[in-house]
Amino acid sequence: MTKKTKEKPFWLTIALDKMSSEQWESLCDGCGKCCLHKLEDDDTGEVHYTNVSCRLLDTETVLCKNYGERKRFVPDCITLTPEKLKTINWLPATCAYLLIAQGQPLPRWHHLISGSKNTIHDQGFSVKGKIICEKEAGDLQDHIADDGEF
Repeated sequence: MTKKTKEKPFWLTIALDKMSSEQWESLCDGCGKCCLHKLEDDDTGEVHYTNVSCRLLDTETVLCKNYGERKRFVPDCITLTPEKLKTINWLPATCAYLLIAQGQPLPRWHHLISGSKNTIHDQGFSVKGKIICEKEAGDLQDHIADDGEF
């Protein structure tokens, strides 16, 4: 009789900076929060989310319309890396990259746990149904999200 051993998930055994690009990309939960415009208070440094998305974010699916070439269309789009995790102060507390870097577990609604990329939307942890595209928004100051909205 052989005993079945369950392998630990890759995010528990591989350091972020050692992951393959496929593993790294699979950690993204698809919340869309990193694709929202943010405003930083010049006096306090506090970052405020808006409900305004990048023009490439599909507001219905919360997916980038041209992820592979996004830097060509949105030059200031940030490509997240393990190094940048140390300096970016606007990622949401639920971001899988941050959680893994801090040794925290992935939330139950994360697709690598739930088995479905829709769970995040169904549970209300994404921006789906809560955002407007930058092409339609106007002044970002008019779109600062309430605390806890995202």
